[in-house]
Amino acid sequence: MRGVHPIERLRYVARATEAPADSVVREAAWSLASFADDPASMVTACRRLVDRHPGNGPIWWLCARILTAGDAEQEAARCVDELDADRTLRDLAFELPEEAVAAVVGWPPRLADAFSRRGDLEVRVVDVEGDGPGFVRVLEDVDVPAVDVDVTDLAAAVASADVVVIDAAAIGPEVALVPSGSWAAASVAQTSGVPVWLVGGVGRRIGERTWPALRDRIVTGATAPWGGAVDRMPLDLVDHHVGPTDVVEAPELWR
Repeated sequence: MRGVHPIERLRYVARATEAPADSVVREAAWSLASFADDPASMVTACRRLVDRHPGNGPIWWLCARILTAGDAEQEAARCVDELDADRTLRDLAFELPEEAVAAVVGWPPRLADAFSRRGDLEVRVVDVEGDGPGFVRVLEDVDVPAVDVDVTDLAAAVASADVVVIDAAAIGPEVALVPSGSWAAASVAQTSGVPVWLVGGVGRRIGERTWPALRDRIVTGATAPWGGAVDRMPLDLVDHHVGPTDVVEAPELWR
């Protein structure tokens, strides 16, 4: 992206709605840094990013950090450094039970890295939107045994698993934004005695004062209470939260 005009770079990042969240936020950081000497354009750029990526928690975190910083360029670099140093996936790989059967929903790209660090896990991928087979191939390429499960078999696959692992795009005071189908999987897990692990990370926990703005953008973009690519899953269904500092039981999540 070197040599690209800042406005064009911003448009590129804003349009990348299907790209992995961490990749988007890294590009967004350097895009926003180029507006360091133009505060008015910085505000407009941040507004465009959160409008195009309303469910990406790290984008909200990044914009809040940069807008309130004395030096936007240095703050962008610090944010990228914190993302690079995030230990969430390493902790997840270390803490998962030995020889566990883990159920996941859809294609959570970050989880492939955590699962690949282990040699004793089996993964059941519940296919909700047609991306399950792709994630199975990704896991098999890194020597993780995986099986594609049709959404009609979600209940049986989850109830007989050892753990359900759900990747969160953003975590609010009462709900988490998670892949479509995760709410159903977590509900089945709770009634079946299967623990639900919610995977967060740097920038994914959104404060109480910011959450309403994120929530309103998600609700405004929906045409019905159902459909879309995300679930607003109640945190009451979570047993463990894996974050950038530790693995904690659900009651300690906000503390």
